[in-house]
Amino acid sequence: MTEVSATLRGLSRRGILRAFAATAVAAAPTFSNAAGFLRGGGDIRRLKMYNGRTGESLDTIYWIEGNYIKDAKKEIDLFFRDWRRNEVKTIDFRTLDIMAASHNLMDTSEPYMLLSGYRSPQTNAMLRARSGGVAKNSLHMKGQAGDLRMSSRTIYQMAKAAQSCQAGGVGTYRGSNFVHMDCGDTRTWNG
Repeated sequence: MTEVSATLRGLSRRGILRAFAATAVAAAPTFSNAAGFLRGGGDIRRLKMYNGRTGESLDTIYWIEGNYIKDAKKEIDLFFRDWRRNEVKTIDFRTLDIMAASHNLMDTSEPYMLLSGYRSPQTNAMLRARSGGVAKNSLHMKGQAGDLRMSSRTIYQMAKAAQSCQAGGVGTYRGSNFVHMDCGDTRTWNG
């Protein structure tokens, strides 16, 4: 049993959240050190999201002191599922880290609204037939992307936070009011 496992056994979920709150101010990154946060500058990583398609909410700590939490990861994978086909895929930790770091940089308690996480090839093909903005080989199909929205931040504020992480792709979709974040090559675009 690792030291973190032993520590987690002695902490309730509420205790973990209290620990997060106590360290959030000290560990919160700024735009200048977002890349450091992605490399392990924070002791705790947390995702807060709402899924507008399913009505589900997620508020979970998925990483503590260098270790990903297995049960939290299962919860995240289910939350990001292709809701049209009820298919679950493992979501890439790198994408989650970019989303968590970006959220911290925006200094808000509002959860992200997840519009699209994992997409099955069938769902991606259906969406591609309806819209020119859906990539044929979308990283959504690999569990490496998410489309997000917030009411308290503009898509440009969200994109700036994600871009400051200097990791992955960031696309802004003004007409649909969302930001795409992924862990692919570092790039930006406007859809």
